[in-house]
Amino acid sequence: MRTKLDFLLWICFSVLFVACEDHPQEPDIVAVTSVALNESALSLKEGRNVTLSATITPDDATNQSVTWKSSDPDIATVDANGKIRALKPGTATITVITEDGGKTATCTVTVEPGDPLKSSRTVLVYVAADNSLSGFASLDFEEMKVGMAKVEDVDVNFLIYIDKGGSPQLLELKNENGTVVEKVVKTYSSRNSAGVSETQEVFAAVFSNTQYQADSYGLVYWSHGDGWLPYPLGANTRWVGQDIGNGDKRMNISEFVEILETAPHFDFILFDACFMQSVEVAYELRDYTDYCIGSPTEIPGPGASYDELVPAMFFSEDAAVDIAKAYYEPYAAKYDEGNGISNTNWTGGASVCALRTEPLVDLAVLTKQILPGTVDNASLRKSVFDYDKRRGSDGYQDGHVGYYELVGMMRMITDDNAYEAWKQIFNSAVAYWATTSMNYSSYVGMFSMEGTNGVSCYIPSTSNTATDKAYRSTEWYTSAGFEKLGW
Repeated sequence: MRTKLDFLLWICFSVLFVACEDHPQEPDIVAVTSVALNESALSLKEGRNVTLSATITPDDATNQSVTWKSSDPDIATVDANGKIRALKPGTATITVITEDGGKTATCTVTVEPGDPLKSSRTVLVYVAADNSLSGFASLDFEEMKVGMAKVEDVDVNFLIYIDKGGSPQLLELKNENGTVVEKVVKTYSSRNSAGVSETQEVFAAVFSNTQYQADSYGLVYWSHGDGWLPYPLGANTRWVGQDIGNGDKRMNISEFVEILETAPHFDFILFDACFMQSVEVAYELRDYTDYCIGSPTEIPGPGASYDELVPAMFFSEDAAVDIAKAYYEPYAAKYDEGNGISNTNWTGGASVCALRTEPLVDLAVLTKQILPGTVDNASLRKSVFDYDKRRGSDGYQDGHVGYYELVGMMRMITDDNAYEAWKQIFNSAVAYWATTSMNYSSYVGMFSMEGTNGVSCYIPSTSNTATDKAYRSTEWYTSAGFEKLGW
């Protein structure tokens, strides 16, 4: 009997042991008792935003999840993180609700009239300054901080990539309650900042980062520039982007387009570089940006006044005109026909054009229709205004290319009716054009800007130079039908 009893007791203990293992003890649940917001009432201007923070009691409550809602999303919206965006004048109640227990807290938001903004904008300034311009990069960055101090705490992202030799950095500037905070997003080893893969890496760090997703985007490309020209053609050519950290590297416009294919569509692309407002460049970029902003000639040595330019990039839905004005007007105010000119006292003027890209397709189509059968190239090159004041002759000797006045050329090669129809489309493309009466060139000093319209073009020589051949590879040459002229 004892053996059977022992066996039965062993079975009972085993069952109890397994039952305990199958049903472990539940941990204690700490319930939410209340929730509070850091603000109970707020006043915001249109376009501004602020983030509320919710505090759950007790602080060790098991379920810390909350949801947010607005009583009137037309006046103010709120996202899953408590960020409120003020949309139009009125009053809305923002409510936070705990998932555990449905506890609530509210904040009354009063939206007042203010400067309208798009929902958000991300702007990248790409500073390829590992070249003779490196000294200006630091000065411009300080101006950017001054400019960002004028951008109130709105939903914008402002990033700057700077390579002036050494270790390039991707930086972010934020205006936090009146204080501009500089954050290092990423530091890179020495690299070719005019390279396609290197530039794409920076673009991806900004435009593919969910933190910087926005409703609109802008790009500033800062470096040496030489319009549409491919590299290499000669020792003095620049194009857009130069890096001399390890040899002399430049970025072709075709490579720039390759980079833009991986980026979001831009509201604007500003070139803070020489000779970039050419019809050949703008036409290549027509599918990637609404506006091209730049100068058809050499730009002032110090480049853009970023203390004025940065606010213009964020305080307008249609920022291109405001950006162009912010570039031009500080120089127009100091203009003095070049007297006493220096990089710290630029009195030599400036020229800036903001060009809509959408009408350029129609402009190319009409150009092709109205071109004459023959043109005297040599006469044109002598008669049409040339923005390029560098010394030299055909074939890109000594740096000269010939950036000719597009409107002036079309006026000379078309009849009155054709020209008027063409000029109407051209005018629709130019959102802004301003120039001082004279500009400064480092090659010839001051020169007149009389009769200019802000956009350059190329007129081939009769020698079939390397530049002439390169011109035939541009999309503008093909779409506008210049093969008809034997160019």
